[in-house]
Amino acid sequence: MLRRLHPEQPDSFAFTAANQQWAEAQITKYPEGRQASAVIPLLWRAQEQEGWLTRPAIESVADMLGMAYIRVLEVASFYFMFQLQPVGSVAHIQVCGTTSCMICGAEDLIAVCKEKIAAKPHVLSADGKLSWEEVECLGSCTNAPMAQIGKDYYEDLTAESFGKLLDDLVAGRVPIPGPQNGRYAAEPLKGLTSLTAHDSGRTQYNASVQLASDLGDTVKRIDGTEAPILTPWLGKDGKAAAAKAAPKPPKAAAPAKPAVKQAEEAKAKEDQPETLTTARDGQADDLKMLKGVGPKLEQTLNGLGFFHFDQIAKWTPAQVAWVDARLRFKGRIERDGWIEQAAKLAAGEETEFAKRAKKGDTYKD
Repeated sequence: MLRRLHPEQPDSFAFTAANQQWAEAQITKYPEGRQASAVIPLLWRAQEQEGWLTRPAIESVADMLGMAYIRVLEVASFYFMFQLQPVGSVAHIQVCGTTSCMICGAEDLIAVCKEKIAAKPHVLSADGKLSWEEVECLGSCTNAPMAQIGKDYYEDLTAESFGKLLDDLVAGRVPIPGPQNGRYAAEPLKGLTSLTAHDSGRTQYNASVQLASDLGDTVKRIDGTEAPILTPWLGKDGKAAAAKAAPKPPKAAAPAKPAVKQAEEAKAKEDQPETLTTARDGQADDLKMLKGVGPKLEQTLNGLGFFHFDQIAKWTPAQVAWVDARLRFKGRIERDGWIEQAAKLAAGEETEFAKRAKKGDTYKD
């Protein structure tokens, strides 16, 4: 199935403050240089917040992780759990159409979707509140037919009960998830034949449904305020927990360096390149012609005082270290060859990347 970005996109995306904090916490799970490993959880959080994955959201996640935009788009377009088109403002309905559900009436549920939502999947209802799609097995075969709505399963459905469920959602009510025919969980339809004494003391609903009901977030968009951000791999102060191994003996102090040598090394570490307060003649170069530079990174470079290719082409190794220390993720300058590209572009030549970028044949970071 060909999966493309939706032709209509919002102008921007930003995580809520709490979701931003959550996302940054997830990145700390991975060692320096491996932040890309957090791409799926961050994309999923963006989708939970907005309902679907927009191009600005994909680019925002890419910028956070120091990844090329195309790499994040590849992930988003590969996994069908990511919605690349708008979904209902209230809920997106996923009807299981695999064998058990099909035999038990999934086609009737799909007919209800076509009648009440839209004739085709991934199309918004007239009021924009609902959308639907057919999916493969969701693993609730005992309670077929069923549908997933938000984070929860609605099981043992009939066309009538499913239609009422959709009406409730449109009306602003949140139906209780789980079996819709009176079953507690997945016991036999005719009732228990063994373990009949376990009923005393059990919760009103089975554990999954009870938790969903208690949290009240069944079809709610996730803004990050639902629960505390848990980072057990970090210490309480947000820093890596101290190792429990026995302390190592202190290393012998290195001989002191001459003051002149120390001053030279300090200068090399903080050798700031030439910067400008504004672009010359008000005409900044398009730094996005450099491989690895997207709109946000270009904005960062402009904020540091870099507007022209010839500025970047002159960077020395010490100046590269100065700039690198002020970027979100280190190593991009040398990895993507900014200085070599900038030198060619400053001289009026074109790089292969710039040629493709101007033609629109590349999805730049």
